[in-house]
Amino acid sequence: MLLINIAGFALIALIVWWFWLYKPKEAELGENDLVITVENGTYSPSRIKVSTGEPVEIKFIRKDQSPCSETLLIPDLQISDTLPLNKLKTIQLPALAAGEYAFHCQMQMYRGLITVK
Repeated sequence: MLLINIAGFALIALIVWWFWLYKPKEAELGENDLVITVENGTYSPSRIKVSTGEPVEIKFIRKDQSPCSETLLIPDLQISDTLPLNKLKTIQLPALAAGEYAFHCQMQMYRGLITVK
């Protein structure tokens, strides 16, 4: 009985960490080309840091055949684009003000965040 309780608490702790405490590592968009891979239900990296006041190019490559992964939406910037399968797609962003801009697929199953500082 004690073993079942310990396993239950461990599972609860894992769920709390995964859904509320885990924060993916941020990738910084700099001089090196940063490519976001769309694969296995995720954007990788899913968090990108960019500088304020400069136009930005973000490159995506979609390896996931799911129809949901085909559409990229950045609602705050009114951007909607199609990501071709296994081909690099460049998305042009205007100069951005400081803040956070979410990007996701049409059903919001794939999610990412652009942080502008």
